[in-house]
Order: sequence, then C-alpha cells, then structure tokens
Amino acid sequence: MTRLTDVPRPVRSGLVVVDPERGTPQRIIVMQFNPDSLERSLAPLASGAEQGDRTEALRLKGPAIETWKFAAELDATDQPDVPSPFGVHPQLATLEMLVHPSSGQLRANERLAALGTLEITPIETPLTLFVWGAKRVMPVRLTELSIVEEAFDADLNPYRATVNLGLRVLSVNDLPAGHRGAELYLAHLAQKERFAGSVAVSRLEALGLRSL
Repeated sequence: MTRLTDVPRPVRSGLVVVDPERGTPQRIIVMQFNPDSLERSLAPLASGAEQGDRTEALRLKGPAIETWKFAAELDATDQPDVPSPFGVHPQLATLEMLVHPSSGQLRANERLAALGTLEITPIETPLTLFVWGAKRVMPVRLTELSIVEEAFDADLNPYRATVNLGLRVLSVNDLPAGHRGAELYLAHLAQKERFAGSVAVSRLEALGLRSL
C-alpha cells in the first residue's frame, strides 16, 4: 500500500542568487508551479559568416548565445501553509530585485558623486543561476521581466500573478576566466556533451544512403 508520504515530491525549478567569490547561496527563489513549457533558442557564433569567407565557414568563435523564455504563475490562495497579508507582493519583489541595484548601493553612488568622483563603476549584481532539475544548472542574466497581476484584495495587494521571464545564459565569453559562473557554464556544457554522447549511433541506411 502506497502512503501519501511515500510519493516523491516533484522537483521545482527556480533561481539561486550566489556570492560569486564564496559560492554560498544568498537567496533561493523556488517556482511555485513549474512552467508548462520552455522556449529556448541558440544562436551560433560563426566565424566569418558575415564576410562570406569560405575558409571560415565551419569555424566557431565561441559558445552559442543561448536564451530561455517561460511564464511562471504565482497564486497566494494556493499556499495555505505560507499565508501572506500582502498576497504575492513578496515573491514579485524578490524577482524584481534581480534587475535592481539595492537602495544602499544607489545611495553609496550618490555620495561618491557628491564628493566629485569623475567615474563611478557600474554596480555589479550577484551571480544568478537558473535551475531546471539537477542536470540543468546554468549562470544567467535576466533580460526580460513582465508581470500581469490579478485578484486584488481591499488593500490592492495582488493575490495572483503571471510572470514572463527571459534569461540569457552567461558563457565563458561573458565572464572573466576563473569566475565561478564561468566554471558553472563549463559544467553545463559538459552535461550537454554527456547527453549527446548517450544517443545511439545511427547508420546511413536509415537515411536511405549507402555511402557519402
């Protein structure tokens, strides 16, 4: 007899904000519901493709530019164990802070500007990882975030929301050598290679060919 406690809990997708130097998680964002679908695109970085150089037609300058898009749903009424008087405001704010510098960082830059600093270094955000199961863990930058809020209470707190996320995978072309994110990207690429290597070798006859 299978008990309810024996049924394995589904793995959730999510985002992890990591300290790039220590590698310790600073914030973990677990998707309440896994998206029903994912849209992925890969644009090869071909060498000489624009100039029409025939000697460069098969060369790659680096890893392909990989992007992910999906829609995530949030529903405060479906979380009886974690009631919130603010609806899904906290979850939305957590996602939005991935594309905002903190108020403390902005105030620090204001003080530097007031002191006459000529060049202020752009604010560096923490390393963000997208996790889609144990076999897909990759460093990303959030490129798109759109939110549709629904079902407001008397204080206009949203209790349901659909969030559309766009992510660009950060490769070794985007990060300094030795950066933790670069190492995580190489691990992500090595996992792709293992998947590709597990495919059974087909014969030419399957394509209606005897030889090439």
